[in-house]
Amino acid sequence: MKKLTLSFIAFAFAVSAFAQSWSLDKAHSKLGFGVTHLMISTVEGSFKSFDAKITSSKEDFSDAVIELTAEVNSINTDNEQRDGHLKGADFFDAEKFPTITFKSTSFKKKGKNTYTLVGNLTLHGVTKPVTLEATFTGTAVHPYTKKTIGAFKVTGTIKRSDFGVGAGTPSAVVSDEVTITANTEFAKD
Repeated sequence: MKKLTLSFIAFAFAVSAFAQSWSLDKAHSKLGFGVTHLMISTVEGSFKSFDAKITSSKEDFSDAVIELTAEVNSINTDNEQRDGHLKGADFFDAEKFPTITFKSTSFKKKGKNTYTLVGNLTLHGVTKPVTLEATFTGTAVHPYTKKTIGAFKVTGTIKRSDFGVGAGTPSAVVSDEVTITANTEFAKD
């Protein structure tokens, strides 16, 4: 029994020794989106308050778990009137649904620096699986903090109708498809 317990402890220690945790560098990251307005132009926005973390036991991130939260009230499209409308019941209903969350279920390497990111997105009280594309843009040692940093660009498209966002707004006014672009920098903990 002692050998089994010691073996388990050694295994648990070995696994934890290889685990990597990465925290979002908020000053060098952006979570953005874009929609087509009146079928001809793109309106972009972002969430000013969001956080994310990555946990992985593999150096190439092929088993990474990514978690993200964004505060709906931090939405910014550079137009206060539009931002207020988006925060209201017609779209995000920030009072009732104050956060957006994402947790990955898989992060599969598909090329040298590219991955398919699958996870559950909770938006407007609805949770649905989404598939996104991620590109690992590299690592470096930060010259001031001396911490290892890494960066990812994540892109994809979701349908707002899948989450009940803006249900009363026709897609001829605001597109149903919403592009997501996240440029992120993480520091290794």
